[in-house]
Formats: sequence, C-alpha cells, structure tokens
Amino acid sequence: MPPIPPRRAAPALLALLAACAAPAPEAGSALEAPLPTETAPDGTCWAREHVPAIYEQVTGEVQVVQAEIAEDGTVIRPPVYRRTKVPKLVRPRGEMRFEAPCPAQMTPEFISSVQRALDARGYFHGAITGEMDGATREAVARYQKERGLESAQLSLETAKALGLIAVDLSELEDSGG
Repeated sequence: MPPIPPRRAAPALLALLAACAAPAPEAGSALEAPLPTETAPDGTCWAREHVPAIYEQVTGEVQVVQAEIAEDGTVIRPPVYRRTKVPKLVRPRGEMRFEAPCPAQMTPEFISSVQRALDARGYFHGAITGEMDGATREAVARYQKERGLESAQLSLETAKALGLIAVDLSELEDSGG
C-alpha cells in the first residue's frame, strides 16, 4: 500500500479521532453515576461512594541487581540498589457513607428546589430541570466540598442547610443552637 500524502492524512486522522469514545469519568467525579442509596431498618437513607486510593511519589530504593549468595550463606556480591521515585500509599481505597434524602424524596419538584437553592447561592448555573443531571451534581459537589464533604451526592445535612428539609428542633438544641 502506498503512503498517504500529508494533506489527505489529516482528514483521515480527524475521522479516526472523532470515532474514539470519550474517556470515562474519574472515580468519584461529579459526572459519575452515584451508587444506589441504602435504606436502613429505621427508615433513614444512606448514600455510599467509593473513595479512591491516593498515592504520592517519594524517593526510595529499588533493587536492580540481586545479591549473589554462596551455598554456605556467604554473600559473594551484595545487591545493587538505585534511588528513584516510588509510589507510597497515602490513603487506601475505601467507601464513604453519609445520611442522604431517601429516593422517595428525590422528586423532580425537590430536585428543582435543590437547583434553585444552589443557583441562589451562586453554585448552579444551568436550567432548572428537576433532574439530578451532571450540572446539578457538579454544583452539589462544589457546595459540599466547601463544607468538608467531597461528594456529588446530596447529603441530608446539605438539604437541611439549603432549607429544603425541615430540621427537628431537638437537633438545634443538641448542637447548642
């Protein structure tokens, strides 16, 4: 087969790239579909989310030549090591759980209220659709991250803070309020 001239190769390359699938979202990203909410025996609902492992690169030693040892256990030639960057586990992979609104509460009307509440606070900039779409999950993630919860799933605490779920007065008294 003869080589393709450069001016004819560009359209072929663009067509090939266009046929590639978009990369899958990172684990834990706002665009990733959430794990199903679990309902506890007491009627409370709990969101679950995978927490990815975190590694950092540290300077370490890697053995590049194995030691040569005689049958009697005498070291003939010691091992040779090289200093290089090696991965170190900072946080193992896990699962995070937190109380969340139950699926029955996540109606289009409720989600529209979430969108309006986040819009009023400057976190949501899309159309009010009543769907927990990517833009809504990203807004929830930004709002919650500032409050210490790195998740795109709406927590019950966030729903209460946004004024969307009634707060029991005993909860306010217990918190010193």
